[in-house]
This record gives sequence, structure tokens and C-alpha cells, in this order.
Amino acid sequence: MSFFKRLKAKLTGNAAEEEKVEQPLLEEVEGNEEDKSDAVTPVALQEEPSFPVKEAKDIEEVAVTLPIEDTTVLEVVEHTQQEHAQDDVEEHEEPQEEKEEKKPSAWSITQKFKAGLAKTRDSFTSKVNDLVARYRKVDEDFFEELEDLLLQADVGIETVDELMDKLRFEVKRKNIKDTNGIQTVIAEKLVEIYERGEEDLIELNLQPKGELTVILFVGVNGVGKTTTIGKLARRLQQEGRSVMLAAGDTFRAGAIDQLQVWGDRVGAEVVKQSEGSDPAAVMFDAIHAAKKRGVDVLICDTAGRLQNKVNLMNELEKVKRVISREIPDAPHEVLLALDATTGQNALVQAKIFKEATDVSGIVLTKLDGTAKGGIVLAIRQQLNIPVKFVGLGEQMDDLQPFDAERYVYGLFAEGLEKELEDADEE
Repeated sequence: MSFFKRLKAKLTGNAAEEEKVEQPLLEEVEGNEEDKSDAVTPVALQEEPSFPVKEAKDIEEVAVTLPIEDTTVLEVVEHTQQEHAQDDVEEHEEPQEEKEEKKPSAWSITQKFKAGLAKTRDSFTSKVNDLVARYRKVDEDFFEELEDLLLQADVGIETVDELMDKLRFEVKRKNIKDTNGIQTVIAEKLVEIYERGEEDLIELNLQPKGELTVILFVGVNGVGKTTTIGKLARRLQQEGRSVMLAAGDTFRAGAIDQLQVWGDRVGAEVVKQSEGSDPAAVMFDAIHAAKKRGVDVLICDTAGRLQNKVNLMNELEKVKRVISREIPDAPHEVLLALDATTGQNALVQAKIFKEATDVSGIVLTKLDGTAKGGIVLAIRQQLNIPVKFVGLGEQMDDLQPFDAERYVYGLFAEGLEKELEDADEE
């Protein structure tokens, strides 16, 4: 099956079976100091696919900007920690009680990616459209301007260089003379670069039912780590797995209570000790409690603010040793939560955590709040770590498994939709 046909089948699914899915916005946890006037309006999902789809309202997020020039990697992390030290309460939301849930269709999931990448698309794809309109011929000048646009979207130099080489080869191989349909070619090559022939990149390493799976979450404060843990717990429950949470962030004030709120809301038991306790001791208790209760998945929170790289490595290594001693081959996943709005600084954080622990996957939060959505490709290219989940909004089901084809569709929605329409008319 060609890329275009595969893309169309995945994006639309069976439109006749599409059902409107309504999910309430997540409430703010009592005591959250954020201005409620900044609350995000949910994006209404369409019941029937029709082109073009209305864009979601821009969702404003506060970007954390860190200087990355003339500094060492260690200094960047320390600067990040100091920035978050002024705000001890990590951003979090509390879900309202859910209505009866329906499994989202292929089309509704596609629309989440389209809505979630609206900011990147508005700043990036609109410029690509202008470029295509100005250059009717695919020539070297066109490639040079396209390269600049990709770099502005934080795709990364290495990824852009590889993409340009692939595009030039494809244009020559297919004897492409004009820019008509060039966005589909770009989308296809981006998917190839991301996947690199590998399969099941987004699949969690879950053990068979009856065996305990341990997922360790790491990341600095303020990236939405605890909120993501709660949303992932709900997703796993919807897949028929029982979940327990371990409150291993004993350093930050309020972190244990925040995780408990999520545990109460999703119906997952939280194993915890008092603030300031040894995180490794919490993990030890949680593993034994999970085994005793026959739990399928144990999700472990960890401290996000540590004073230096040495402490970070030592604490994470100690936690991992305790987990591995109790369950060989565990933790089965080490997921790093990164804030997409920080752009290249998220990449710097990822490098630090990869050195400190064996990160197996990235959870990229707040992708809907940034115009730098190309960071997904930069992370994959430079670190060879797959993005397993992305945060596309405030709703409970806006934590979605990353899908490279839906991602590139979100980047080039208008151009690809036009080609889908033209294909339907043929």
C-alpha cells in the first residue's frame, strides 16, 4: 500500500462509524494558583469528517525559556531547577467524573493531532504554503527556503539535512518538476526518518497479565509529570489493567498530595510515605503492595528537582537498583516527561536524563501549546529515543500514543486534506 493510501486509511478510519466523543475539561485542583481566566476551551470533535476541518482555538501556554548558549549541559539543568524553584506547586489538573466513555474512532484521534499541532501548523505550514505558492518549480532556491522553515520549527539540523537529501533524491527519481503535491512527499520522508524501519515504537513494554509491570517516570518539575501519570493510569485502566501509583517524589512540597488526588480520581491506590522519606523505600513498599494485591502496572513518580547532576544520578540509580532487586528486568519502562514548549531546551534535558538513567521513551507534554512541534523529530534523531505519548490538550483522553503519520498530518493538514479531496473526486 502506498504512503498516501496508508495515510488516508489511518487518518479517516470508517467515517460511517464515527461517534461524537464528549469529554469534560479537567478541573483545577483546589489550591491551584493559576488564573482560571486562562482555562482552555475544549475542542469539539466533529461527528462526520469533512474537509476542511475548523481549526482549534489557540491554547496559550507559558513557555519556559532557558539559555543554552555559552553554558554547560549541567548549568542548563541547574538553571531549569532554579526557574522551577519559584513555583513549588507543579501545574496539575483534576478531572471531573467521567461520563460513560466510548472508544474514540480513528477520525477523532486524527482531529486531536490536528488540533494539538495547530500552533506549529499556523507558524510553519502557512509559511510552507506561501513558499509553494511562490515557487511553482522545485529548484535549489525552493529547497533552501524550505530548509530555513524546518529549522525555525525546531526540527533540528541533522533531521533537516537528512530530509533535504531524501527530498532531492525523490524529486530527481520521480522527475518532479513543480511543487504540486510536494507536501505529501515531505510528509512521507519525515515519517521514514522518524520510524527508520522500526516497528512498535510507541508500544509500552507491558508484561503479560498476572505479572507486574513497573513504569518509572522521570523529569524536572513543571513539565506536567504528575498529571501525565494520572492520565496514563486511566488509559491503562481502560485497557483492562489494574494500576497502582508510587509517590516517589518525596522532595517537593505537595507532590505526594497531588498524586493522591489523581489516584482518588482514577481509582488507583497510592503507596506513599511522609514528605522527605527515602524514595527508594517508597518503591520497595509499593512493589510489595502491588505484588500482594495482584496489580498489573505500578507507575512510580520521582523527584524532579535535584540540586546537581551527581545527586540526580545517585538517587535515580538507587531507586532503579531497589526496583531491579525486587523484580528482575524492571523497571520495564523509564519514561521521561518533557515540556514541548521549551523547544531545544527539552532536548538538553533529555540528554541529561539519558546519561543518568536508561530512558526508554519520551512523553512530550503541552505539544498543543507550542509552535515548535518539530522538536519531536529532533529528539528522535539526536537521541534515538522514541516519543511514546504526546499531550495534545487538557482533556483526560488528550494524552495520546504518538503516531508519526498522524503527526505529519497535523503539520500539513490543509495541503494533505486538499489531496485527499482530489483523490476522492477522481
